[in-house]
Amino acid sequence: IVFEGGDGSGKSTQARSLFRRLRRRGIKVLRTREPGGTPLGQSLRVLLKSGEPMTPVSELLLFEAARAQLVQHVIRPFLEQGGVVIADRFTSSTMAYQGYGRGLDRGLIESLNREATGGLEPDLTVLLDLPVETALARKGGGNGDTFDAAPVDFHRKIRRGYSALAASNPGGWLVLDGQRPPEELGREIWNKVQTIL
Repeated sequence: IVFEGGDGSGKSTQARSLFRRLRRRGIKVLRTREPGGTPLGQSLRVLLKSGEPMTPVSELLLFEAARAQLVQHVIRPFLEQGGVVIADRFTSSTMAYQGYGRGLDRGLIESLNREATGGLEPDLTVLLDLPVETALARKGGGNGDTFDAAPVDFHRKIRRGYSALAASNPGGWLVLDGQRPPEELGREIWNKVQTIL
């Protein structure tokens, strides 16, 4: 189960909430985030968020390297043991940020995503959608990382990208208004997750 959305959308909050609900019911569950989850992924996270200037292609390849490591060493083994994985970002983030936001070739991104994941697809992608200005205000200026510092238009492109991705696969996405109260969103997500468990 993947949580997606722009920075400040509340996806991390909802991922934590779902994780707790599943664990309370005795379901074997793991929460991951991208980039991260492995020593390599964590090192790449620091680099990617450092504000270090890099080309869009370099950025894309670093995200894919972190993902390949996470899927191979953490996500697949956990799924094979019968667990449920809750991912804070996955392949759709790369398509939204590097494809729509940075303008990189989406065919290339699709191919790299497939290679990095070995074809692993989420059973459900939850998109928390909200206006860019609201999301950025929630971040309060952020921590000055590469993405927080990006212009508003970059974030608008990302939002449009997420909308397009969700529209292309409505059965696999749950799109929610991220401005709704967190408890209400949590209940709706839980109702949907119960139908696929």
